[in-house]
Amino acid sequence: MTGVAVIGTGFGTLTHARALRAAGLDVVALVGRDAERTASRAERFDIPLASTSLDEVLAMPDVAAVTIATPPHTHAAIALAAISARKHVMCEKPFARDAAEAHAIHKAAEKAGVVHLLGCEFRYGSGQALVARLVAEGAIGEPRLATFLLHIPLLAGEGSEVPDWWSQASEGGGWLGAQGSHVVDQVRTTLGEFAGVSGALINLADHGWTAEDTFTVRFRTVDGCDGVMQSSAADRGPFLITSRIAGTRGTVWAEGDTVKLADEDGTRTVEVPDDLVTAPAEPPPADTLVTAYDWLHSTGIDVGPYTRLFETFRDLIRGTPIDDRPAPATFADGVAAMRVMDAIRRSAADGTWVGLAK
Repeated sequence: MTGVAVIGTGFGTLTHARALRAAGLDVVALVGRDAERTASRAERFDIPLASTSLDEVLAMPDVAAVTIATPPHTHAAIALAAISARKHVMCEKPFARDAAEAHAIHKAAEKAGVVHLLGCEFRYGSGQALVARLVAEGAIGEPRLATFLLHIPLLAGEGSEVPDWWSQASEGGGWLGAQGSHVVDQVRTTLGEFAGVSGALINLADHGWTAEDTFTVRFRTVDGCDGVMQSSAADRGPFLITSRIAGTRGTVWAEGDTVKLADEDGTRTVEVPDDLVTAPAEPPPADTLVTAYDWLHSTGIDVGPYTRLFETFRDLIRGTPIDDRPAPATFADGVAAMRVMDAIRRSAADGTWVGLAK
């Protein structure tokens, strides 16, 4: 089996460790900052070694790869150390603090010749993957209008406990980094590259953050689709989740993993093909859910998609050909996404439309 070290004791144990094992990989070590917490989490998730020393773990001969589930401002140092040790790397999103930092990590990984993937697990989510496939196959004609909405009350209450980096703009934080990076990747994989953006970053809750809990972004793709991405983690109203794309011959939208298509023949549900079906949601152990951030992952809906991602990671490490399941996000995609998020932040600061050069 291929030995993997998980770096990060939060999402790294709630999702990474479980999905790695489901993909047939051997989780041999857990790295964290706090010795007591790291040891406790390693014991709870049956990980043989708990360590606070990244260097110690990178020196282990049975560690062929690492997964990074730490705050984004730490990604560069950890990833570069792992790459220098010739370890394959799967890094969480947001990839870095900005595109320049992302580019440096990507360049190092390419030079070292290691496998490098980004934690865009929802590329493998059945609904999102099927929508992307239908658009690519021309089911709605030319995409002209896209809407991506997500409103949840996660941060509406006082004292909501989430990672510190979420509150700090200087650490690559905010809801744009935490959730918006997923939407940026969804747009890129479904509709193509961004041509430009106009963004607003605001706070609905009064929690003294330097980063946002809400964003609205208008965008246009290189191929001419006009769209809106809007999301809030502090909306006290009912859940609002919509991914909808209208084209010249029809409209496709997702309701969870249920995908519907409307065209001149009427409205119908599109069956998910077997190759896009992932394992059912698997909630983490209830005793590990403590903070609001933990409860955000309480349904375990990301374990199935993450298992597919780690199966791809495994096959690339072993040199096994991979099919279009769909294509994994690499560090090159991380650079592209950071360029878009940099542009959104610049637009929000300046109140201008920011173009993205091809």
